[in-house]
Amino acid sequence: MLPRRQLGRDGPMVSAIGLGAMSFAGAYGNASIEDCTATLNAAQAAGMDFIDTSDLYGMGLSERIIGAHIAATGQTFTIATKAAIRVEDGRRWIDNNPAYLRRALEASLTRLGVSRVALFYVHRRDPGIEIEAVMEGLLALKAEGLIGGIGFSEIAPASLRRAAAVGPVAAVQSEYSLMTRTPEVGLIRACAEVGAAFVPFSPIARGMFSDAPPDLATLAPEDFRRSQPRMSAQNLPRNMVHVRALQGLARERGVPTAALALAWVLAQGDHLIPIPGTRSAAHLAECVAGGDLRLSADDLAAIDRVMPPGFAHGDRYSDAAWVGPERWA
Repeated sequence: MLPRRQLGRDGPMVSAIGLGAMSFAGAYGNASIEDCTATLNAAQAAGMDFIDTSDLYGMGLSERIIGAHIAATGQTFTIATKAAIRVEDGRRWIDNNPAYLRRALEASLTRLGVSRVALFYVHRRDPGIEIEAVMEGLLALKAEGLIGGIGFSEIAPASLRRAAAVGPVAAVQSEYSLMTRTPEVGLIRACAEVGAAFVPFSPIARGMFSDAPPDLATLAPEDFRRSQPRMSAQNLPRNMVHVRALQGLARERGVPTAALALAWVLAQGDHLIPIPGTRSAAHLAECVAGGDLRLSADDLAAIDRVMPPGFAHGDRYSDAAWVGPERWA
């Protein structure tokens, strides 16, 4: 069974590795209900009880799949969901207005079939609304018992400190892996200072750190990764040089590459709770193996040699996808 970590200073204990459910909604190609159900059952069996979703994923589809599974099986999860990215009438924008966040949360609770979520994230920061005002609205939701904790996704350390001055922030979510190291420039430290968990998404680099990395030739047309600069025809071969070196280290240890990559993330601090995303029970088992893997100083040094900070060719997002995440370094 997976070890446990605390979801924020005053939050519940959850599995040290959680499950990201964006892939349930087709972001990486078609996901069948059967595959999603098998993945949720495998997560429960492995003690992976922390699950992350959003109203944006499939415009509520991911939440509906999770809600239907809970209703059918009676299984319980510590659920985090997100809101703030609105898509209406072909237009997409960010809305942190407290009244909108309340409506979005209530809709998410209905889809999930629950009266409360353990963690509610502001999915993206709206610079037009002061974060202190956003926090006041979120604290009201917490006081009403609709959410257990407050979270923010892709915010800067300075914004986190401002929010935490108003009330407790349970978690901050951002992309972090051996390929994406920006949170090391202040965000991981700021989370520790204010008592927030740091929740890395894409900790295995959107499937790059696996025994069978994605191949451009076989990616589904709708696969989100097609738009990522790191996956371009020019950059992918250069990045794969480092991936193959990491695969070699994993083979030497006799573990899946995903497990080694996740063990590295877990070693960066006791307040880190990575959430790899998958719609495959087999891939989930590879991720779970990272929870039991302990890395020595020599292991970490070997990983650093083949995956030095800044090795990645290409940005993590396209220019269009950069709308919303706060940049600070």
